[in-house]
Amino acid sequence: MESESAVTTCYRHPKVESHVRCTRCDRYICPNCMREAAVGHQCVECVKEGARSVRQARTVFGGRISTVPVVTYVLIGLNVLAYLAELLRASVEDRFSMLGAGLVDSDGVHYYWNAAYAASYHAEGLVDGEWYRLLTGAFLHLAPTEGTFGVAHIVMNMFALWNVGRTVESQLGRVRYLVLYLLSALGGSVLVLLIAPDQQTIGASGAIFGVSAAYYVTARRLGSDMGSVNRFMAGLLIWLLISAGLTSWQGHLGGLLAGGLVTAAYAYAPRDRRRTLVQASVCVGLFALLAVLTVLKVSALRTGAV
Repeated sequence: MESESAVTTCYRHPKVESHVRCTRCDRYICPNCMREAAVGHQCVECVKEGARSVRQARTVFGGRISTVPVVTYVLIGLNVLAYLAELLRASVEDRFSMLGAGLVDSDGVHYYWNAAYAASYHAEGLVDGEWYRLLTGAFLHLAPTEGTFGVAHIVMNMFALWNVGRTVESQLGRVRYLVLYLLSALGGSVLVLLIAPDQQTIGASGAIFGVSAAYYVTARRLGSDMGSVNRFMAGLLIWLLISAGLTSWQGHLGGLLAGGLVTAAYAYAPRDRRRTLVQASVCVGLFALLAVLTVLKVSALRTGAV
């Protein structure tokens, strides 16, 4: 008869008798703690440790492979929620749209920016320290009864984001795709600030133009059939020209340029250990450039040196 001292138990369940050892750590494990391995069985902790040491699959551009375009869905959701907020409260558009410099009197009447009159009126926009407008304006759209497009503004933008965004996200990975989107939106707002600082703009078009530029760059890098891609980009550029008289072409062009630059860094960075560093450096450098341009332009507006 086996002595009581010779009885072995599971290391996680001391009351459960066990005669099987983990092939990795050599501890006794019960049937509930056993996990099939290439040879024998492993305990729960060793299986988790092994999973952490397995190299994660990556896309061609260095991002983690994901089958569900979560970021695209979230971005569309945020745009729709912002639009509903506009419908419920009209002041949301004035408060959060992209505006470099403007004036408003005590009755809420808006005027074009003039530094000489800033003391007589209340300044609004980036000149009043409302830096958030650089991004919040990219999540707002025209109200149903406003402008040339009305509700078609958000419908067209979200349709484009749904179609192009899912493809680009699957190629870049979630983190790189989100950085691309935000820098494209920021690039569009900064170009609006530099060229038309007193123009109030809204819309996700700048960010979507950046995502579209990424679609083109990644297709070339992957050696895809460029026929349909070139037709898509031709239509995009035609829309850029048409929009010069309808919407903020500055925002579209700024997003396109920023998105193209970021994706070029993603696509052509060396495919070794330096890749992530090079990609991150370009993104940080672009952000720093946009920040410096913004500060310089706002300072010039405040002093009237424009």
